[in-house]
Amino acid sequence: MEKKQKHILIVEDEIFLSNLLKLNLEKEGFEVTQVFDGKNVTKELLIEKKIDLILLDLILPDKNGFVLLEEIKKDPMLSKIPVVILSNLGQEEDILRGKKLGVKDYFVKAKESIESIVKKVKNILKVEE
Repeated sequence: MEKKQKHILIVEDEIFLSNLLKLNLEKEGFEVTQVFDGKNVTKELLIEKKIDLILLDLILPDKNGFVLLEEIKKDPMLSKIPVVILSNLGQEEDILRGKKLGVKDYFVKAKESIESIVKKVKNILKVEE
């Protein structure tokens, strides 16, 4: 029996970073969907694509990541999807707010390598090395 490929949603408005993450995650065998603003992350998208994990930027056009995170966590069908924040907001209060909303991890973009993010995603989804 073939293992189901894990599906990751990248919500990131920096196209270069989003593409770099997508490339590296696909190399590791993940299926990846990209969204470049907050308003296009819908319940339908998350359910239809069977998203296993969300990499979420906080500063987004149209709808910020915290608003999106609150919507996801309030919905019983979506609240089980692990969310990892990937942001330039590195203030303690932002990190605490994210943790309070139940994120699995919080990465400050400037301090993390793509490799460490991919490794963390694999850990959260329990994918063998």
